[in-house]
Amino acid sequence: MKKTIFTGSGVAIVTPFNENGVNFEKLGEMLDWHVNEGTDAIIICGSTGEPSTMPDEEHISVIEYAVKRIAGRIPVIAGTGSNETVHAIKLSKAAEKAGCDGVLVVTPYYNKATQKGLYLHYKAIAESINIPIIMYNVPARTNVSISLDTLEKLAKIDNIVALKEASGDIAYLSHVAARVPELAIYSGNDDMIIPAMSVGGVGVISVVANVLPKYTHELCQNYLDGNVKEAAKMQLDIMDLVDKLFIEVNPIPVKTALNMLGWGVGPLRMPLCEMEEANEQKLRDSLTRCGLLK
Repeated sequence: MKKTIFTGSGVAIVTPFNENGVNFEKLGEMLDWHVNEGTDAIIICGSTGEPSTMPDEEHISVIEYAVKRIAGRIPVIAGTGSNETVHAIKLSKAAEKAGCDGVLVVTPYYNKATQKGLYLHYKAIAESINIPIIMYNVPARTNVSISLDTLEKLAKIDNIVALKEASGDIAYLSHVAARVPELAIYSGNDDMIIPAMSVGGVGVISVVANVLPKYTHELCQNYLDGNVKEAAKMQLDIMDLVDKLFIEVNPIPVKTALNMLGWGVGPLRMPLCEMEEANEQKLRDSLTRCGLLK
């Protein structure tokens, strides 16, 4: 395996908004909280951070702020993917200039690139920067999946070091671990953290860590320390909450949850909108069962 950027729990952190744009003061509070709670890495402007609604200037300013606020305490990884390769290169270069420890690059969406196109896309991005790249495979959002043959080719590129795997297909994930051991694997699904780690995964890029940062860190650390039964129990104990955090499309529920918990992360940006009332109540009930709400 190549040198990993982090092991354990990386939070795909939400972006707090207010009437003026990004609420940087609130973002700073959240970043400090995650460090104090044991989160192992910050993933800024991942899908959960709503970067698809951000103009480039704002997107880059959020990345720059996160790097400065974290100040080397834990790794910062920036979401810089795009369905246009030149645009992804621009964002990735900006992340490198800002001082990020790596970038998370989703497969190009909408275009439905061929496997050759996916290879050329990632190769071009990798050749444009020197920092590590985590590929992000999430076919439910992008309608494309990186084949095992393509992963084997991409793993030969020095700074392509990891895969965030969010297809939900444990057989695919297992084949990746068997055929491409050079790549670190991060679960992209909170309901599959332990299954992913059981076949060699090194951690998770997590949504639930937004509300349970210490718990998610400890879940991963228990597994890494060999406390497999305890880690498995912790996984099972949050399955209800994980389900409710995805009862509507991410990040609608997790941002709603953070507002319920008093974080004041503000609104979602359209076309995302407020939760359906019935789903909001289910989320509230789950947070209460977890002891996060009274």
